[in-house]
Amino acid sequence: MKKIAIIGAGNMGGAIARGLLKGQLISPKNICISDISENTLQSFRSLSGEWTLTHSNKEAIKNADIIILAVKPWLVEKIADEIAEKIDYKQQILVSIAAGVDFFNLQNLFDWEAVIFRIIPNTAIEIQESVSTITSINADKEQIENISSIFGELGKVFYVENEKLLNAYMSLSSCGIAYAFRYIRAAMEGGVEMGIYPETAKEVVMQTLKGAVKLLEENQSHPEAEIDKVTTPGGITIQGLNEMEAHGFTNAVIKGLKKSKI
Repeated sequence: MKKIAIIGAGNMGGAIARGLLKGQLISPKNICISDISENTLQSFRSLSGEWTLTHSNKEAIKNADIIILAVKPWLVEKIADEIAEKIDYKQQILVSIAAGVDFFNLQNLFDWEAVIFRIIPNTAIEIQESVSTITSINADKEQIENISSIFGELGKVFYVENEKLLNAYMSLSSCGIAYAFRYIRAAMEGGVEMGIYPETAKEVVMQTLKGAVKLLEENQSHPEAEIDKVTTPGGITIQGLNEMEAHGFTNAVIKGLKKSKI
């Protein structure tokens, strides 16, 4: 069983830790979490008494097989200054979830021979429903399979050979989850305007989205094929869709995705 060090227990690092805690592949006793905030560490202490919690990044990476850098992009250099010389690059694997910090920069900060993975998850990783896009450098097939299996337990994994594609996947999934939430909020507000209580509207919208996803999964169909099933000539659904398009629905989604592609 692999030993994992998570450096940074903020929104994403914390979500990864909580997702791993729910899984079977990594025992909490093989997880070490480091963070500068005592309050943050205390919140993890209340979840499990098995994992190791520390303020020291150097202590966290000792004996770790996998080191996850779960810090903001502008902190990667600071962390590298602290731990780069303490890493055994022949034995330890680096995993960075810092958006925009590419392999060239990571290798320059750590080691040119290091096995490095870049992973873009989303916050649903906490409930093991993430999309995690993975790419790597200097990794062999077994290492790719190991990392993919760990993150595969936390959701669906997409491995890409081309690092340049990572930003597009990030826009679609990591940023995309926020866009999904914004649609839910907008639909809730529409429901309230039509006389439905907010919580009820939220439940209706969430179940509708669950059903839509399930139909696409079960039928292996294109979204437009499922749309055709509910848009009868002269019906209210096509009128609603046309009204949304008249106000730029599809164009707004595409432009939003492209704008968030760094």
